[in-house]
Amino acid sequence: MTGSLDVVLSRAGYDTPRPGARSGSGAMLSHGRGHLTGATDDDEGPGQEAEVAPSSNSRDLPAARAAGWRLMETVTLWRPTGPQELALVEASGWRAWPPRLADQPIFYPVLNEDYATRIARDWNVRHSGAGFVTRFDVARSFLDGYEVQQVGGETILEYWIPAEHLDALNANIVGRIEVTAEFRAEGR
Repeated sequence: MTGSLDVVLSRAGYDTPRPGARSGSGAMLSHGRGHLTGATDDDEGPGQEAEVAPSSNSRDLPAARAAGWRLMETVTLWRPTGPQELALVEASGWRAWPPRLADQPIFYPVLNEDYATRIARDWNVRHSGAGFVTRFDVARSFLDGYEVQQVGGETILEYWIPAEHLDALNANIVGRIEVTAEFRAEGR
């Protein structure tokens, strides 16, 4: 599997919002992992998320299109991370990856949870005492500018995002970065 495909719908008549935009850039409705959520300036307040139509049924999409929403694809990515990087993600409100360190010229999100789990469990725990698997969605239109890199076996797939493109990646994250698994060294 090379990442999962979700869709995002943005309201026609607005400037095209960047994926994940919450305030002052128009309305957004995202469909992924079995539900529709929306965030608009008209909801509970700028930047607030509100459930629009809890359903995994694609029958909701024509109604959304008829209401003026347009389709945009997203890709689900995973990232193994240690506690220091995770603390910086949390400080961003779970919406952005921190700048790379001087010796980290590339940001490596991966395309499947199993690969991320192996890195978090086997590498991050050994080097920092804890490892975390995160999941996040990115606009496919952004990722189309990058090739998927196969760096080992058939399922060892990742994107290589140059450090200087990280702000653009962050601007194309749809929703929040989520922790899906946690691993700790014994005794911690």
